[in-house]
Amino acid sequence: MRDSATVVIDAPALDIWNVVADIRNTGKFSPETFEAEWLDGATGPALGAKFRGHVKRNEIGPIYWTTCRVTACTPGEEFGFEVLVGERAVNNWHYAFDPSGDSTKVTESFWLPFPALLRPLEPLYFLRRRRNVRDMTTTLHRIKDYVEKG
Repeated sequence: MRDSATVVIDAPALDIWNVVADIRNTGKFSPETFEAEWLDGATGPALGAKFRGHVKRNEIGPIYWTTCRVTACTPGEEFGFEVLVGERAVNNWHYAFDPSGDSTKVTESFWLPFPALLRPLEPLYFLRRRRNVRDMTTTLHRIKDYVEKG
């Protein structure tokens, strides 16, 4: 299962990337993840760096921590991470930054891998997809407001 949301932000790509890639900002923007912190001595975004996010699923619970690993980290171009269970990726999130003049098109996407055995059930996850698209749109608009207001 995968989907995405896109918003145009009136700011340079690198400025927006700096806000997004500092995962300590996540709680300002995400409807579900209300705080995040770097792990294992990481102090900022870097390929392979780990962090954890404190999640309130669907904004009502349950509340839990997830461990994540940065999978894409090119300043001003992309930032991505995978959500881990142990060392296995169970979800992937990605931001792409496409500058155009004084604005940047920012696309947030997710990809949830389905094991072959469960693929026939994937259509049943339409509610999660719809929720994710709604939350990505909310997140991007909050980032837009934050960045554009300085």
